[in-house]
Amino acid sequence: MPEPTAFPHLFSPFRIKSLEIRNRIFSTGHDTDLARGGLPTEELIAYHRARARGGVGLIIVQVVAVHPSARYTTGVLSAGSDDCIPAFRRLFDAIHAEGAVAFVQLFHPGRELASRRDGAVREAWGVSQSPSERFKVVPKVMSEAEIADVVAGHGAAARRLVEAGADGLEIVGSHGYLPTQFLSPAVNLREDRYGGSPENRRRYMDETIAAIRAAVPAETILGARFSGNEYDAEGEDEETMFAVLRDLAPSLDYLNVIAGTSASVGGAVHIVPPMTVENGYMAPFAAKLKQACGGTAILVAGRINQPQDADRIIASSSADMCGMTRAMIADPRMPAKARAGKTDEIRACIACNQACIGHAQLGLSISCIQYPESGRELRFGARPRTRSPRRVLVAGGGPAGMKAASVAARAGHRVTLWERGPRLGGQAVLAQSLPHREEFGGIIDNLRGEAERAGVEIVTNKAFDEAACDAFAPDAVILATGSRRWMPPIESGEGIRILHHEDVLAGIETGARVVVHDWRADWVGIGVAERLASAGAHVRLAVNGVCAGISIQNYVRDAGIARLHGLGVEMLPFTRLYGAEERTVYLLHTAAQSPVVLEDVDTLVVVPPNQANVEPAAWLAASGVPHRVIGDALAPRTAEEAVYEGLALTLELLEALESR
Repeated sequence: MPEPTAFPHLFSPFRIKSLEIRNRIFSTGHDTDLARGGLPTEELIAYHRARARGGVGLIIVQVVAVHPSARYTTGVLSAGSDDCIPAFRRLFDAIHAEGAVAFVQLFHPGRELASRRDGAVREAWGVSQSPSERFKVVPKVMSEAEIADVVAGHGAAARRLVEAGADGLEIVGSHGYLPTQFLSPAVNLREDRYGGSPENRRRYMDETIAAIRAAVPAETILGARFSGNEYDAEGEDEETMFAVLRDLAPSLDYLNVIAGTSASVGGAVHIVPPMTVENGYMAPFAAKLKQACGGTAILVAGRINQPQDADRIIASSSADMCGMTRAMIADPRMPAKARAGKTDEIRACIACNQACIGHAQLGLSISCIQYPESGRELRFGARPRTRSPRRVLVAGGGPAGMKAASVAARAGHRVTLWERGPRLGGQAVLAQSLPHREEFGGIIDNLRGEAERAGVEIVTNKAFDEAACDAFAPDAVILATGSRRWMPPIESGEGIRILHHEDVLAGIETGARVVVHDWRADWVGIGVAERLASAGAHVRLAVNGVCAGISIQNYVRDAGIARLHGLGVEMLPFTRLYGAEERTVYLLHTAAQSPVVLEDVDTLVVVPPNQANVEPAAWLAASGVPHRVIGDALAPRTAEEAVYEGLALTLELLEALESR
């Protein structure tokens, strides 16, 4: 008899053909940058093993190129020859060994190509000479012979991957990739047998499905991933995609529903939707599709980060399985914790996008700002407890300090954390006070919970100074005292009010006409401008960068810019603040090195960088107490660096203590 669970629908088994999956949670195919030379690495195997061990039912491994022209990034997996089989077999065996099922994606991006070959931009193979707006790609038109070659590549790759042990295969038609390019009348302008009528535009998919079916055993599961809505004015909408997928369903064992398109800025936001997007927002479309598609299983993803939301989706028969990828990047053991009813221990994803898709877009290996162990399982996986517990003092209760404290305590040390203020959180407290950033506060709850469960003694309203440190007599100190607000020198005169952004967030009123000067070009400037404009102020956002939010992940940035545009905020890039007086703000255009003068201004709000709290580091270094300086106390950066250093530098310090 199965064990009882708080989420009986989510943790009921699901059967596709003869294959039983232990629960309804799956990890969608997603870039990790953990492949090398087109093959799975030990790092990729460890990454997926951790999620399989954490209780997920199904892992859909990231895209595998089916043809040399499908290498949309240099790090894409490839199944172009039989030489790939042993490496993929090790990956699938590792997933199976932990009780999970393994599918894998078959992929061709068509015109959505971002890779280079020997430094030169590769030619993209496309359906027509329809340009891709986002990547500025005009593809070469595939000949019928080239189409046949790509179709055959699907069959050959499928055979190899099934021989390696894959339980199922998924054709990637989502996000405006090649199958959707053929299906779309706006993109497919061909006049041969692959263009024109709906039947002709579907021919590529029909031939691809047939090639795969012919290459693999009959019991092999074959599905496809499609965007139910591209969220672009010229893209495919829900009505169109519903008709397309309803017609495709009988030829497939499952349909995997997501949203967005790679082809446009607005549509790309939905590839990995940020926290501004509603949780589980594609479930209604999936429910409609499930009702219409009879025996074809329906999988759905899109901001499903909590087990209670996923359970409701399954219970309402909106879908058969829920994709919870980022939830398991943040917490690989989320399924096991949910099944055991330990929801308070789940490290909930906050959809910041910074170290998951943000890393992939920078050519870096996947991780999570809350859980830097993700993607680094081989480096940080096994952490033995100490045989010589020490008295460790952590100074500062921001993200860096909380992570450091939990790491040291889990290693078996006696850890005390001092926070000079009344609450934990540091700069994250500021972040959650901005519009559409409330969910970022989850990092505070998650890290505080980890520290408390690890046995950390937390003391608030306790300042860290030399006398207090001497009295406490720690064996080691982790300095995480963060940063302090700073106002740059500004040439100013009468007739204009100048405020720091923290003053505005504290509730200090501005006038009706505001200029926000944003040196940071991150989420703060966007948030302050949005808050003031939403309250009715006329806002001009002057940014010391090429655009607002250039320092943050582009889906988060672009969603923010879209909201500012809707509020009528005027955005001025390439500006450096020079001075202000008499209702006038003086700026310098940093590219042209010429003046920019903004008149009729009541209030100038300055968004400057912070400065590190460096004072304790000097006397601590002279004290001889073993220590590390982490996070903003080392140099003001983001929560990602703070939490990472809370892990990595704390482990470094503990290792040094062990050798003493």
